[in-house]
Amino acid sequence: MIREADARPLVIGHRGASGYRPEHTASAYELAFALGADAVEPDVVLTRDGVAVVRHENEISGTTDVAAHPEFADRRTTKHIDGHELTGWFTEDFTWAELQTLRARERLPEVRPASRSFDGRFGILRLADVLRIVDEASSSSSSSSSSGLRRAVVELKHVAFYDSIGMPYAEIVAGELASAGWDARPSQLVVESFEKTALAGLRARGVAAEWIFLLEDSGSPADLVAAQGAGAPDYASFLTPAGLAGLATEVDGISLDKATIMPRDLKGSAHGVSDVVARAHAAGLSVFTWTLRAENRFLPRNFRLGRDKAAFGAWEDEFAAILSSGVDGVFADQPDLAVRARELVALRG
Repeated sequence: MIREADARPLVIGHRGASGYRPEHTASAYELAFALGADAVEPDVVLTRDGVAVVRHENEISGTTDVAAHPEFADRRTTKHIDGHELTGWFTEDFTWAELQTLRARERLPEVRPASRSFDGRFGILRLADVLRIVDEASSSSSSSSSSGLRRAVVELKHVAFYDSIGMPYAEIVAGELASAGWDARPSQLVVESFEKTALAGLRARGVAAEWIFLLEDSGSPADLVAAQGAGAPDYASFLTPAGLAGLATEVDGISLDKATIMPRDLKGSAHGVSDVVARAHAAGLSVFTWTLRAENRFLPRNFRLGRDKAAFGAWEDEFAAILSSGVDGVFADQPDLAVRARELVALRG
């Protein structure tokens, strides 16, 4: 749904306030709302006993202390997930009770030492836990929207993989949304995925939401590769006039890598803003983008300040350029900075 002309783009806490706390933890989600986020983004993977939990990947060695648990040493394995070979520990090899014994860790400890100081303090959450946090934020504080409602932007992860191993992903997630009272909240629930068939599968189970198709800046969707092999269309084909028109019959919007909106040259510097947002809007699609991060490591070369990858660069300039492109929402690791940039853009008119 395209936002009204006078509305502000949503600021979405990317995995919570993941620039300040270990991602996908209660503290990260609660802090995101405290810092002014309009929504938070839980990524959903599954446990062996069919519980929807929030982790960015189903391989969890980078964001938990699972490797320090000798009782789980024999669970370490190698799998092929969405075309990539990964070695580690995978959520689908654990029960929910077992995952509750793990503690979260900072994914980027060298870049975010302050967040690393919270290692070991927080456990893993279920999707139901995050939805409860969103409900609490909606009822206990005022938001930037007139209704006061905060949103959940739920990302469906590795759906083709789970289906291939006999785990009914859509059925499980639809059931958990219904149990939490979130299956009929299109004004609050946004569902996104890099797998368009995953969105259709959840929608077919009666979930009412805003539907967003995620597009990488290269490659092809994993579900289409699984079904069509080398003949699968690439992400770029969906951004042609015909591709956008086709998407408008299936989804409400798209979510793009920020490099698609602000392309980089061969030296890694940003060189202007593309017209992709305007073209998507003309097709009737809303547009989100990911991910705004303030550290030099994540900024185009011409927005970096100094050589310290962990130091904040000229984030205001990059954030403002992207927000000025007309996007309807931005994912941000530091949601307070995205809110500040949004205010600056509004003041400039």
